[in-house]
Amino acid sequence: MTLDELKESFELIDDWEERYRILIELGNNLPHFPEEQRIEANRVEGCTSNVWLISKRDEEDPQRLIFLADSDAYIVKGLISLVLMAYSGATPEQIRKTDIRDIFQTLGLEKNLSPNRRDGFYSMVDRIHELAAQAEAADTRA
Repeated sequence: MTLDELKESFELIDDWEERYRILIELGNNLPHFPEEQRIEANRVEGCTSNVWLISKRDEEDPQRLIFLADSDAYIVKGLISLVLMAYSGATPEQIRKTDIRDIFQTLGLEKNLSPNRRDGFYSMVDRIHELAAQAEAADTRA
């Protein structure tokens, strides 16, 4: 599912229980996160639930970053899916230019998630921006 498809689905569904179910389904389809990467260095600070996030270069296009993440909470896994839809496979420049806060509000999540979940979501976004900046800095040094 793409972000546009998710927006369309959410526009057709008024019931937040159903929207949460969709998020949970998205989270259940996250790519495999390596068990050995569930370490403190990869944990996202600011999330109430445990969230681990790593990045790697796309093997076919090293300018692009691939993100993998996982959590121990179902709704958070769905939020991770949103973050990965927005950022995984993008270049650091594209990541810098993507306004996920607008997407978050368009989906109605700004109003319908607890403040802790909302803060955790933005902590994941901040961490992705940090990883993208590190990758970009490494590119300029090379």
